[in-house]
Amino acid sequence: MVRIDKWLCAARFYKTRTLAASEMKLGRVLVNGERVKASKQVKVGDEICIYKGSYEWTVDVLALAEKRLSAEKAQELYEEQADSIALREATAVALKEEHESQKWAQRHGRPTKKERRDMQKFRGKG
Repeated sequence: MVRIDKWLCAARFYKTRTLAASEMKLGRVLVNGERVKASKQVKVGDEICIYKGSYEWTVDVLALAEKRLSAEKAQELYEEQADSIALREATAVALKEEHESQKWAQRHGRPTKKERRDMQKFRGKG
């Protein structure tokens, strides 16, 4: 068995063990549906829910590791559930659409020369 904060760091969900521990204090990591402390021992077969920003991962533990592994080996430590993958992809699409719609609404700075001429023409001053 391995501490959950070490496992999350080894599986590359968080960059450092300290960051993983602080996220657990905030309740953003659940093991088998329960909030846990960083010292909780995780074992093969546990279900872990990780909330990062707008995204949510639900993974099943397949193997244990205490030290940070390469990205390829880290992915062998867990298996993401199918509904979790679908939810993350849907969230990514929704966030992208929201960003695109806000991009045009967020006009910054002065108008361009063409926009200024169009405004003057509209007001009847040019």
